[in-house]
Amino acid sequence: MFASTRDKNLIFPYRKEHKDVYSRSLIITFSKGQFIPQTAEKLWLLKKGAVKTLSGSEAGKTNILGYWGEGDVIGSSLSKVNTYEAQCLNTVEAISVSLEQGRFLFKEISHCIQQTDELLRIIRTEKMYSRLSSLLIWFASKFGSQVLQGTLINIRLTHQELAEIIGATRVTVTRLLNQLEQEEMITRPRRFAIVIKNFGLLESKRQ
Repeated sequence: MFASTRDKNLIFPYRKEHKDVYSRSLIITFSKGQFIPQTAEKLWLLKKGAVKTLSGSEAGKTNILGYWGEGDVIGSSLSKVNTYEAQCLNTVEAISVSLEQGRFLFKEISHCIQQTDELLRIIRTEKMYSRLSSLLIWFASKFGSQVLQGTLINIRLTHQELAEIIGATRVTVTRLLNQLEQEEMITRPRRFAIVIKNFGLLESKRQ
């Protein structure tokens, strides 16, 4: 199931109170597209990579719950949905943490709650242009890396996924992305790749 494991001594340090979490832990590596197994007794502390959490509805539709990266804690025990899945968007390194050990991760879990609140704030924004702009800024802040043109969002985002997050149609998202590109707020060097060219200008335009 897992691609590889590595010794606990290679785990990057967080804080002193994490010593108990790491004492008997291995880094587990998952490949892009793999689903991280979920049980009610375990959490996962992400060390590297990006994960998308999903839930299935009674109608058979898949709903996106959130996007998570380095330092985030995920797990079905943190959610009330009936079906909880975590899919790797790229190579992911994670540490399996028991609920007992999870008491040392209060700061990380609190951050995840704040992140969920921020996404809810974004999707409640009245104007679709502002919703999409805010979402792209959020993705770039969390998963971005600096390139010559600006900040590259380091995960694959389809127009349909962006539409589902902000509650729009795919056609609307395509139109808005084209508008942002024409306004030189973003550039798309290749398919599914988005670069924020100017954070400050995009933030001012989303108001």
